[in-house]
Amino acid sequence: MKPFLILQLRPEEEASENEFRALLYKSGLDENRAHRLRLEREGLSELDLSSYAGVIVGGGPGCVSDPGECKSAVERHIEDSIMSLMPEITANDVPFLGCCYGIGILAHHLGASVSKERYSEPVSVVRLALTETGRTDPLLAGVSTQFDAFVGHKEALQELPPGCAHLVAGEACPFQMIRYGKNVYATQFHPEADGDVFALRIRIYRDKGYFAPEDAATLTAAARLGNPQAGMTILRNFVESYG
Repeated sequence: MKPFLILQLRPEEEASENEFRALLYKSGLDENRAHRLRLEREGLSELDLSSYAGVIVGGGPGCVSDPGECKSAVERHIEDSIMSLMPEITANDVPFLGCCYGIGILAHHLGASVSKERYSEPVSVVRLALTETGRTDPLLAGVSTQFDAFVGHKEALQELPPGCAHLVAGEACPFQMIRYGKNVYATQFHPEADGDVFALRIRIYRDKGYFAPEDAATLTAAARLGNPQAGMTILRNFVESYG
């Protein structure tokens, strides 16, 4: 059985480790079948995507739409590394699930607009809905027509990328989950998150501009009320579909 490639973008040790554990737990993936690469300190030289059952990309504090001169060397390395994989992933329909940052990478690669102009969302739990297409997508099998999702992003898709199916919509941010081809998926929300995961991220990223620092306690309490079941189902469907 092939392993899954998990690409992580968070430079903070505690946040990265917590995200990795959450991805494993929510997806039901055994650690022995997860090849973890932390892109803030590792490269992708000689990586053979055909050796993997699928690729999962975690979130991170960077923004695809930020000008190059505003990005650190680490942020540029992370973005360049992920972008270097997208031509092969989209051309060969490699099973892919990009979480939050991953939807910006996919859309940018496909030529769609990703910016901070509209559709950003503060750290919160929001109510999302399956589109008509989403109701029949295999990755959303078992997900309620409306469900809770954990969000927090400064940039967003301003339009549906060419060739993509729109699977999940939100009131404040319309493009919450998309699919390119048959196997390339991306979500604006965090399917690996729950109240505890967001509580840790709120603590770590409280001064990163996602919310007013004095709101941290209120946001943490609100996050703990969210239902993480839909995100878990999506991750498990991905691993079961391609594993």
